[in-house]
Amino acid sequence: MPLEPYARLITLAAGSLLYLFLLALIVGHRRPRRFERVLFFLILALFLAYAGALLGVNAGIHYGTPPAATSIFANALVLLGLGLLPGLLVHAEIEFSATLAPERTLPGLSKLLVAAFYLPLVYFGFKIFPALVARPNLEFLWARAHGSQFFGIWLGLALLFVSASEIRAVNAKPNGDLRQIRTYFAVTLGLLAVFSFAVFGMNFPGSAQAFSSFATAMLFAGLAPGAILGYFAVRRNFLQIGMQRNLIYAVSAAFLALLYLALVRRLSGWFESVLPPEATAAILLFLLVFIFEPLERLIGHALYRSFQERMDRSQRLVALLQEEAQGGEIAMFVMRAEELIRNEFGFAAVRISIPISPNFVPLHPPGGLGHTAQFPLKNNLGAEIGLLEACTTGAVIVGEASVALELLAEQIPTLVRHCQLIQEKVTLERELAERERLALVGQMAASISHNLRNPLGSMKTVLQVLLEDRGLAPRVRQDCEVVVNEIDRLSKKLTQLLQYSKPGVPAGDSSGVLEIVSLTNEMTALLRHEADRRGVQLEFRSAQNEILVQGAEEALREVISNLVLNAIEAQTAGGKVSIAIYGSDSSATVEISDDGPGVSPELQSRIFQPFFTTKASETGLGLAIVSRRITELHGEISCTSPVRDGRGARFVISFPTTKKNFAVGKREVPA
Repeated sequence: MPLEPYARLITLAAGSLLYLFLLALIVGHRRPRRFERVLFFLILALFLAYAGALLGVNAGIHYGTPPAATSIFANALVLLGLGLLPGLLVHAEIEFSATLAPERTLPGLSKLLVAAFYLPLVYFGFKIFPALVARPNLEFLWARAHGSQFFGIWLGLALLFVSASEIRAVNAKPNGDLRQIRTYFAVTLGLLAVFSFAVFGMNFPGSAQAFSSFATAMLFAGLAPGAILGYFAVRRNFLQIGMQRNLIYAVSAAFLALLYLALVRRLSGWFESVLPPEATAAILLFLLVFIFEPLERLIGHALYRSFQERMDRSQRLVALLQEEAQGGEIAMFVMRAEELIRNEFGFAAVRISIPISPNFVPLHPPGGLGHTAQFPLKNNLGAEIGLLEACTTGAVIVGEASVALELLAEQIPTLVRHCQLIQEKVTLERELAERERLALVGQMAASISHNLRNPLGSMKTVLQVLLEDRGLAPRVRQDCEVVVNEIDRLSKKLTQLLQYSKPGVPAGDSSGVLEIVSLTNEMTALLRHEADRRGVQLEFRSAQNEILVQGAEEALREVISNLVLNAIEAQTAGGKVSIAIYGSDSSATVEISDDGPGVSPELQSRIFQPFFTTKASETGLGLAIVSRRITELHGEISCTSPVRDGRGARFVISFPTTKKNFAVGKREVPA
């Protein structure tokens, strides 16, 4: 028998195993993207073509004249694979380009182009396959007939399109690995396109035997794209397919075992005239005993090297996380840690929950693919403070990836605590700087008050005495009243400066529990006279009888009085100021809204800054005092403007409530 069938047998066996190996990798580490799905079917088409041809060659060697059913099945596999191949090549290239540069895609033209390259599947299905069913022939792949010219032209055009697209992508200068693999694909697929045009697409010059030999050579050349993809997937982690090394080892071991069993069966047949097949198989299997030890050394060394490499990368990742923890922002640290872990291991998603929410829902892989692993985060005392979750797009997280994640789960609580300590240090430093600044302001305010209040008081007293003189000229009386009012205004500004610089009492240090509804109602009653004087309607309502908050009464009074007075002063006659209170189990909310001109969006971020004001006669400390007192009460304040019809402003204050049973004195609300 000539050697060509055995050359085909080796080539087809290598192609079947290569593309089956790639199929296993993609299935084990798939991603919910269209490109990966198209790539899977492209490799499946190549596998079907090689496997069907391999079945035909084996059947020819074993049977001489294969059964009709075997021939039809082998032909169907080959025709299905080859029919899908041109369309899937173009489809995969378009999807890959769309994944890397979505702005360059032409959806309508792309769909039309892909549909055109699927024509060989229709041609094979309606033209070639029925003829091969009627007259089973396993040699159609090596013969000139049966549409080889049509298929050769179509396959050559598909390969040429992909090669040109890869060349254009290389000229765009992508990153190193991507540029290298696209260069290899451009050259390889370009040569295959020329081969396809020369061998199949033209009237091949020479004998049928020469055509058959060139067809076998092209099958061998067809291994090159799969070999390039496999190398970059395993060694360079192309598309993150080779991220799970344990999957690569498992698939490789399974293939080696299958190859050895196939060798045992083949040699048993060859030596059947000398030894019974069972004896040959027993001898070959016994030889494995002598192979195990060197094989174990080789595999053990490879596994150790891979494990050591993974641990080194994990240590570098821990070092990066330590740098992130130096920022002192826990939320930012968690976000960056999730991103770094996801990129390092090629996971579909990573989530760090610190602490675990009561409404915790486990992390699920996107698209319902893959598996999720959970690693508890425990502090030095062994108490669980959170959870690290990671999900893959395919294979289960085992091996060195699992060990590395366990190492990270041990390190993250320490890094979080380090981040908390830095955050607390920064907060204390800011508070200290604020206190020093306020102390300086307080000293300045006390000095100003001491040096100005007494002269101002003396001036006011003299003017008031003059005003008691009934014979005072009207013009002089009017001027004296203006000066008295200006002295009162200046005294008010001094009082505000002293209020702002005066240290407040933190809510946590106060033992007072306040009835916020009663206190606000009392403040409303006291300010109603000012509202009536300006012709402003003042309205108070509460959805509950009483809500308890813990804090200093003086601080809460300053907050309510400043906000309500600001709202009243912002109104014109006929305006309305509304005060509303409502609460929940954990918080109390006070809303103060008005119908005034409102606060522009540009100013809303600045109105709480000290000494910022839009009024020439004000100090700009009113809302700054409000902000400070609310912070001391552990509350929050926000401003919304406009409220309706382009006017109005709404200030919303939230305080934490308390359920402690303190004795709370009832206040009498003034009439």
